[in-house]
Amino acid sequence: MKIAVAGTGYVGLVAGVCFAEVGHKVVCVDIDDAKVKKMKKGISPIFEAGLEELMRKNYKAGRLDYTIDYKAAYKDADAIFIGVGTPEQPDGSANLSHIATVARQIAESVEKDCLVVVKSTVPVGTNDKVEQFIHDFLVNGTKVEVASNPEFLAQGSAVHDTLHAARIIIGTESKWAEKLLMKIYEPFRLPIVSVSRRSAEMIKYASNDFLALKISYMNDIANLCELVGADIQDVAKGMSYDERIGSKFLNAGIGYGGSCFPKDTKALEYLAKQHGYGLRTVSAAIDVNKEQKTVLFRKASKRLITFSNLKVAVLGLTFKPGTDDLREAPSLENIPLLLGQGADIIAYDPVGKVNFEKLYPAGKNLKGSICYAKSPEEALKGANVCFILTEWDQVKAVKPADYKRLMRTPLVYDGRNIYGLKEMLKAEVEYHSVGR
Repeated sequence: MKIAVAGTGYVGLVAGVCFAEVGHKVVCVDIDDAKVKKMKKGISPIFEAGLEELMRKNYKAGRLDYTIDYKAAYKDADAIFIGVGTPEQPDGSANLSHIATVARQIAESVEKDCLVVVKSTVPVGTNDKVEQFIHDFLVNGTKVEVASNPEFLAQGSAVHDTLHAARIIIGTESKWAEKLLMKIYEPFRLPIVSVSRRSAEMIKYASNDFLALKISYMNDIANLCELVGADIQDVAKGMSYDERIGSKFLNAGIGYGGSCFPKDTKALEYLAKQHGYGLRTVSAAIDVNKEQKTVLFRKASKRLITFSNLKVAVLGLTFKPGTDDLREAPSLENIPLLLGQGADIIAYDPVGKVNFEKLYPAGKNLKGSICYAKSPEEALKGANVCFILTEWDQVKAVKPADYKRLMRTPLVYDGRNIYGLKEMLKAEVEYHSVGR
């Protein structure tokens, strides 16, 4: 089947590559010509495990291509998937301008009946508006319907999550649309849940926000554990045996980040308010997460007189391992606070350095300074204090004794609970973690 994909970010590019991998003929559309040329060479614009290999394989096989010519891509496609961004606006609502732009381009380009499938995360009811918007600008009088097909991939494992999804959600308003989407996903051989468009839109938000709730709940409990003398890791282990709770998303830390949870919780909260309803649980998760991101900084501030002229090692810049994405990462909250107090930061991240350095170039910054290390050990050498913000394998490979050996003062604030309390005590490291 001939498929066009609008947008080559996490959602669009991964979807397009995976569609090609199962046998469809796919063209991915982007507005950036330089980006398109790089993708044709097999260079991915995002850091994602296994993606470049599949890009090169399917491009060579003739099943996958990239273009800036949206008219050529859309005119004779059987289905057009929209995977553009819906960034958060200051009031928490989703910015749908990119969706609207693509919808109008589709309306003015299609020359045959086709199904438009929105994979982008959009507020409930958006796909009804997209369909009407396309019909308003339709040029050639062709049959165009809109379906919802939200993605549930996790950054760092996006390719695997797409090819081996727990389920595929499709939201349609006609048997024709449902049948066509079923045919597109048939080669994946995965469970398909077929619902209405609005239900599909809500499933996406309800799923992501539930996971965000779970994370914030565990962080809230972790903070209480510290006050009453319990260990959050013991608590999580005991909880995990209950099949009603499960074992995933029980790790306490310094909050969630990335492109989904922060944006989707705020968007659903905003949607509820627009309908005169308050989602109190989601609002609480947002508040807990905001506070949790700087819990280590506040702990360290109580322990130290000042950060001024202190050498501070920061291990991890991205919001989680396996990605170069900085969106809503704890580093973006903590590093400005440290620099504002005059800290001299030496930061390490195996893939996030390039993106972070665009925001904070090496050298003097605010009242302090920042530079970038090529290894955790380089960052730790001579440091007065260390903050662990991302649990990269390279960071987890640092042994407790290394902190004692390399740091001027072995004072470690671990936001990911990588080490055991006893092993750090044995290594003579002053160790502060979350919920223990």
